[in-house]
Amino acid sequence: MTQSTRSINSGCQAQDFCSLRLAARSARGFTLIELLIAVVIVSVLASVANASYSDYITAANRSEARSALTVAAGTLEKCKALYAVYNHANCGLDLPFTTENDYYTVTGEIAATRYTLAATAAEGKRQADDEKCVTLTLNHMGATGAKGSSEGADTSSCW
Repeated sequence: MTQSTRSINSGCQAQDFCSLRLAARSARGFTLIELLIAVVIVSVLASVANASYSDYITAANRSEARSALTVAAGTLEKCKALYAVYNHANCGLDLPFTTENDYYTVTGEIAATRYTLAATAAEGKRQADDEKCVTLTLNHMGATGAKGSSEGADTSSCW
């Protein structure tokens, strides 16, 4: 037995207890720095994931505007088929109206031979922060469009 082993084992009464003490000394936990680094890494990953998730939810909620515009356009097309004009009193399309979850307000300009519908993000709702697609439009020719909250915003993915 070496001198260092003898000094460690000098206070031990039973062999099992001595081996337990040796294992406790050699098995150390994580240092504070290691824990802080792990917390920072997890925080960075969580913030990136949250930003991606928010963008995904905002884009998914645009489907509510697209759906409302399509349904309204269908109502106007039915009106045109029945009455030969888009703006007949019996068409049953009351503008403006809000979408199902109140994310958008649908407005429109309806004339006898043409219409343009617009769904604008409601103030105070999550969609109001959508920089790319604040307003989505649909007209009598089926042409779609979008306007962002800033000039030059890429609106190609709105529809």
